[in-house]
Amino acid sequence: MRIDKYLWCIRYYKTRNIATEACKKGHIKINDATIKPSKLVFNGDKLIIRKNQINYQIEVLDIPKNRIGAKLVDIFRKDITPTEEFEKFELLKYSKDYYRKKGVGRPTKKDRRDLENYTNED
Repeated sequence: MRIDKYLWCIRYYKTRNIATEACKKGHIKINDATIKPSKLVFNGDKLIIRKNQINYQIEVLDIPKNRIGAKLVDIFRKDITPTEEFEKFELLKYSKDYYRKKGVGRPTKKDRRDLENYTNED
């Protein structure tokens, strides 16, 4: 089965077109090799899928005949993603929330007070 169809069948991507685009952009690797959407997937292959700034690692256990229900996904793949990937994503999410983008709105009261405290400490 083609890699783009496999990723769509096991519900990693909502449409097959999105899975194809991910392959073309180099977000999908089979056995540490960047591949085209037409690459065939076999049992025992290890996939690395870069999605939402997380490198998911899965092992192909079996090939489905067509798209399957969400409850049956674990029959066809084994998730071997290390927990460090999810921890890095959480830290990244918190760091983005802390800082406000430049030029977005007026400074808040807290920003003004921090500036006053900084300038008055001299």
